[in-house]
Amino acid sequence: MKTNHEKIEIKNINKTFEGGHKVVALENLNININDNEFAIVLGPSGCGKSTLLYLLAGFERPTSGKILLDGKPIKKPSPNRGFVFQDFALYPWKTVLKNIAFGLELKGVSKKEAAEKSMEYIKMVGLEGFEHAYPHTLSGGMKQRVGIARALVYDPEVLLMDEPFGALDAQTRKQMQMELESIWEKTKKTVVFVTHSVIEAVFLADRIFVMTARPGKIKGIVEVNLPRPRDYTDKDFLKVREKVLELLESEVEKSMHQEQE
Repeated sequence: MKTNHEKIEIKNINKTFEGGHKVVALENLNININDNEFAIVLGPSGCGKSTLLYLLAGFERPTSGKILLDGKPIKKPSPNRGFVFQDFALYPWKTVLKNIAFGLELKGVSKKEAAEKSMEYIKMVGLEGFEHAYPHTLSGGMKQRVGIARALVYDPEVLLMDEPFGALDAQTRKQMQMELESIWEKTKKTVVFVTHSVIEAVFLADRIFVMTARPGKIKGIVEVNLPRPRDYTDKDFLKVREKVLELLESEVEKSMHQEQE
């Protein structure tokens, strides 16, 4: 059951990258995300979606403003935030089981306990029977399931996902969306999921945070009050999709102009 407790507070965040060419990635960005919420951050290419996720992970620090998790500032990476990358980022020389258990072993968990805990999540993501397989033998969808299991094995409070299905073909992507929804229903993690796909956003989200072109701000928030599992062809689904597309349209145009300049 969902709560209205604010899990994450993002207050007046600004992020500027200095260097040969100064880039203002995020400007005066404010978001509150509730406990157990499936939040989607959606926006045009280059709007700062992934930058926001890296700030939430603690990989980057904001230029100004603050990000709070349960009222405490995020200053560095922590096991209480699991991260799923777009490019799988698996160790090719380690099996599925060893990829998932590796972080636990680094923390000092015994090999036996790490393997047992990893097997729980291998079963959860539907990879039982593949625990001794190497990444090069797996499909893209299976690799991403390993990435999700690796992020969940720490039992994080928040799961951060950076376009995790962007590299998959359409059919595998749809299947992974359904599997992720099932995993989320079981674990009730707070999820912050970055995507550029409107259909994916409407299928998965409780709320969609639509961002402007760079510098990224919040253009609008769309609540998705549709029963789960959702049907892409349902008229109410299509209405929400249209609402999101209307918010996005002018921002995509701005983003394209920025890339041409």
